Amino acid sequence: MRIHYLQHVAFEDPAFIRTWAEASGHLITGTHLYDGQQPPTVDQLDWLVVMGGPLGVHDERQYPWLVEEKRYIEACLEAGKTVVGICLGAQLVAERLGASVRRADQREIGWWPVALTDAARGLPLTEGLDPEFMAFHWHSDTFEIPAGAVHLARSAGCETQGFLFDGRVLGLQCHLEVTPRSVQEVVANCGDQLTAAEHVQTAERILGEDHSAEANRILEGLLERLPPERVPPPEPAP
Repeated sequence: MRIHYLQHVAFEDPAFIRTWAEASGHLITGTHLYDGQQPPTVDQLDWLVVMGGPLGVHDERQYPWLVEEKRYIEACLEAGKTVVGICLGAQLVAERLGASVRRADQREIGWWPVALTDAARGLPLTEGLDPEFMAFHWHSDTFEIPAGAVHLARSAGCETQGFLFDGRVLGLQCHLEVTPRSVQEVVANCGDQLTAAEHVQTAERILGEDHSAEANRILEGLLERLPPERVPPPEPAP
């Protein structure tokens, strides 16, 4: 399977998604939009993964390449590709599906629990997943659930933590792909946002906890169930 990701800043890369893809025998490639790179044509990929970043969906004047990125995401959606959006990526995908993206009532930063909705628990996508789990968060904006999508999850600080559209488009507000290294990177680059608030943890607490293994396990379960399904390797000949 050919997986391609769109990266918005140098310090938010695919992290565990790359680990999973390579271990599963998939080809994973990426476009660094912040560096002027151009993505491949839509027919050259099976999955599109849209990463996070500190910019916003509406920051087109400051980041003109957002205009072309949105068109590319829309083209992948129209072509029937499997699309995974994370944080900013989920907001971009939601917007392309006609949902609004706005400033959240409160920022949510740090390790906070996420709970599956009742609607999510009946889906094949979430079969076997814990009804509540720890995830990493770093966002000031939020999205509405697109029309026709299933609301997957919520947290105390954000009602819309995830959605599934058409069985193949997954949007996650939270970061399940993080590793200890990637958490350190975002704290180092965005630590000025860690001002006191109800759902904002200190750098010391964020770096002092590590729930990445749990988060990665949840993400792996989701990725394994998205189409096209992973084909198991053939059994060795006797």
